[in-house]
Amino acid sequence: MQHETRVAIDVGGTFTDVVTLRPDTGEFRFEKVPTTPEAPARGVLDAFGAAEVDMPDVSMFNHGTTLGLNSLLTRTGAKVAVVGTRGFRDVYLLGRTNRDVMYDIAYRKPEPLLERYDTFEVAERSYFDGTVATPLDEADAARVAAQIGERDYQAVAVAFLHSYANPAHETRMREILLEHCPDVEVTVSHELSREYREYERTSTAVLDAYIKPIVRRYLAELDDGLTDAGFGGRFLMSRSGGGAMTAEAAREQPVNLILSGPAGGVVGAAGFAKLLGRPNLITIDMGGTSLDASLVLDSTPVAHQGAEFEGMPINTPSLYIHTIGSGGGSLVYLDDAGALQVGPKSAGAVPGPVAYGRGGTRPTFTDAALAVGYLGADTPLGGTLALDADGAREALRPIANQLNYSTEELARGVLRITNTKIMGAVRAITVELGHDPKDFALLSFGGAGGLVAVDVARELGIPEVVVPPGQGAFSALGMLMADVQHDLSRTAVTALADVDLDGMGAAYADLEAEAAVQLEHEGFAPEARRYERSVDVRYSGQEHSVSVAFPSAVDDTIAVIEAEFAEAHRRQYGHVMDDPVEITTLRLRATGVVDKPELPLAPKRTGEPLRPRGSRVVHETDGSTADYARYAREDFAAGDAFTGPAVVTEHTATTVLHDGDRLDVGPHGELVITLGRETA
Repeated sequence: MQHETRVAIDVGGTFTDVVTLRPDTGEFRFEKVPTTPEAPARGVLDAFGAAEVDMPDVSMFNHGTTLGLNSLLTRTGAKVAVVGTRGFRDVYLLGRTNRDVMYDIAYRKPEPLLERYDTFEVAERSYFDGTVATPLDEADAARVAAQIGERDYQAVAVAFLHSYANPAHETRMREILLEHCPDVEVTVSHELSREYREYERTSTAVLDAYIKPIVRRYLAELDDGLTDAGFGGRFLMSRSGGGAMTAEAAREQPVNLILSGPAGGVVGAAGFAKLLGRPNLITIDMGGTSLDASLVLDSTPVAHQGAEFEGMPINTPSLYIHTIGSGGGSLVYLDDAGALQVGPKSAGAVPGPVAYGRGGTRPTFTDAALAVGYLGADTPLGGTLALDADGAREALRPIANQLNYSTEELARGVLRITNTKIMGAVRAITVELGHDPKDFALLSFGGAGGLVAVDVARELGIPEVVVPPGQGAFSALGMLMADVQHDLSRTAVTALADVDLDGMGAAYADLEAEAAVQLEHEGFAPEARRYERSVDVRYSGQEHSVSVAFPSAVDDTIAVIEAEFAEAHRRQYGHVMDDPVEITTLRLRATGVVDKPELPLAPKRTGEPLRPRGSRVVHETDGSTADYARYAREDFAAGDAFTGPAVVTEHTATTVLHDGDRLDVGPHGELVITLGRETA
């Protein structure tokens, strides 16, 4: 009998998280296994084994991977060339002037992914309205294609001027390239972005081409392995914009995967916000290598257009996520000035923290948390990995001796530095954007999030911390809540007063028809398709726009857009002006709706009252020690409550609360911690 099992696997820098859902029973299962960076596809298939599922029973597989991101971080992507319009060969290398760095003496221009030797130009030219000024010189294009073939490039990005308005020349250039060098991967800019700003569009195409060969090989290998194991369900990938995309689409446009790592958790947080009736959340996702902070406003993730990777623009929608190098594996060391530092470098999956006993010799945040007493050898990590407390303390001791600290004092300092860095990340997405952290609850997840959440919330004045079920693998759980998403756009710079609403309606209809073909190909029936229209608006003469929903079924569309723009501009920039208003870009988000998992209700307590399983000795900031009651989360029932100090252990994570803090177990098994002490 087919059980229609659904599986989500999120591959992180240190651990791979696995969530299994059996819709017929509502049962969730969470697993955490070490990441295998040397063989990523095999690691994912092994993760299926850890979940103990029958592959033919899996109806949907959601997957998140940092493979493309890691190849960019380590500069191990493809040997890539870029082809542009004659006279615009240097668009990619010149970039765009940024006044923000004019007075930053430490600023260094990001290292490009290619050199000028790798740039080519072809005789062709279109105007901004799509009319052809110079037809594509096919002989010139063939000459360039032959050169690219002779130099053994693995991938090519084609980005012609104004191809967003007329893509015909880019399409033909791809055909000519594949005629001369059929083994090369080709990215054409208009398929990723139909918007003006040639540098941003070119950068997006180069990033896509740079990671395309490695991502395509990985997905092909993984797809073959899944098929051989009997998988016949839908294979979806998490994408930077917060939705999902089919594996087939990901092979063609892998640039959409670059910032997808933390997106699953934010999507899950948005669904959780609706479930809990807490529409405004700050999220922190602390894993083994990094911490990702984000916002959920009105139960919706905050998105933005124009993300960057190390200063290189990615002109595709993404979630607004602030990432810092602060995770459980962050290395503890003294810098050249003798000051204590934590991260951003990490011990990674191999060898990992010293406490894991896998050959690590350099101390990490996890070793400090173990030395302080938050973690303990009494509860194996993931159910199998017993932590080595003596090894952790020995690793910290040399640095402690250099600073004339005790090991426990050093460990407290490591936690304090980490908390300060996390507070900075939270302020970047709240205070710096005009939000007061006190108006939010803090949703904490990731394998290490529960160790820091209460301390960070207390310092920022956040009154409440929420810890979801399966916090250590919550990003993978969030992937199960993601719909398939396509973002389409068309540049149309027009004064708002001169807008032809009939023409705009026709343009949106064309976008919806294009999206409908994609969604139908991906197996979504008409009733499972959703379309959201929006428009980018700015004051005439401005460089940047704000996006507002395109109103439907209203009498005065122009007036509504202008009013919505004024409100959005005031909220984002703090003022409005009397200048003329113009639209720049029409946007359409097309969604293929998938069935969402429903979190089961936690059972209520019957019989014996809740009791701790023991205690841990925790070294406090003032140098004293305190006994923290140790509870096991699997013992909890809905409605349970107790006050700190306590640590809560579970299969994939640990949560800490202090004296005066109160923990209540919610109806779905979520932990709601109300802070009791004032900020230190």
